[in-house]
Amino acid sequence: MLYRTSFSPPAWRYRNPFEEFENVRQKMENLFGTLSNRSYKSMGAGVFPAVNLTEDQGCYYVRAEIPGVKNDDLELNITDSTLTIGGERKIPKESEEARYHRRERKAGKFSRAIALPGEINSEKVEAALVNGVLTVTVPKAEKVKPRQITVR
Repeated sequence: MLYRTSFSPPAWRYRNPFEEFENVRQKMENLFGTLSNRSYKSMGAGVFPAVNLTEDQGCYYVRAEIPGVKNDDLELNITDSTLTIGGERKIPKESEEARYHRRERKAGKFSRAIALPGEINSEKVEAALVNGVLTVTVPKAEKVKPRQITVR
């Protein structure tokens, strides 16, 4: 037993030549996250509001997540085949004595333009805001709707 522990060969393992670079990179990410009081990976600009665009035979459907925004604070515009969703997200101010431990909610004006893939009928566009989800129904133009042709 004494012989085996004293004279055993060293445990050789594969050493990644870039392992030390990875360690330094992780330490730098931690440092930047600590200094800025937020995660280094979340420093990039986000896109607001998040949008899904779907279609069926007659309409395009744009669904946007806009939590905390009231109907009066929204502005929708449609031109040609571009829908623009704009507005302002308002967050009530805290008291002067309040100390933040985490501050992630953003307030301010926003605008997002969504290009629709085809021609539309802008006269019949409808919008509804339910539980923080804005649903805009955009009918397709008559000339781009598929037409059923009967064979005789």
